Amino acid sequence: MIKFFLMVNKQGQTRLSKYYEHVEINKRTLLETEVIRSCLSRSNEQCSFIEFKDFKLIYRQYAALFIVVGVNDTENEMAIYGFIHNFVEVLDEYFSRVSELDIMFNLNKVHIILDEMVLNGCIVETNRARILAPLLILDKMSES
Repeated sequence: MIKFFLMVNKQGQTRLSKYYEHVEINKRTLLETEVIRSCLSRSNEQCSFIEFKDFKLIYRQYAALFIVVGVNDTENEMAIYGFIHNFVEVLDEYFSRVSELDIMFNLNKVHIILDEMVLNGCIVETNRARILAPLLILDKMSES
């Protein structure tokens, strides 16, 4: 099960965070700081899976953005690694080469995409067309 999903830039600034288990606000900040430090300090040659406290971190770097997913010990690391890539492909398809600015200025749309893919910490959808369908309908409604 996914515990949290983070998108951070190379400077360690959180651009998106989504928690699927309750974590108090002050503890979230501390957790994000520790997680980001752990991921950013690693070299490209090191494994993208980290044992961290009572869960695992799976992360991928895309240009200046890191996507970090915290999961419980029973989750398949490669499945989450593939999920991260699928998430970025969906963003690329919707935004036509997604950038950090796209995420910052369209945070609500990124949350909609993530919510279509993950429900209560479980991956429920991976089909790009089905994931993007609600957003495309919203875009059509806002145009008219």
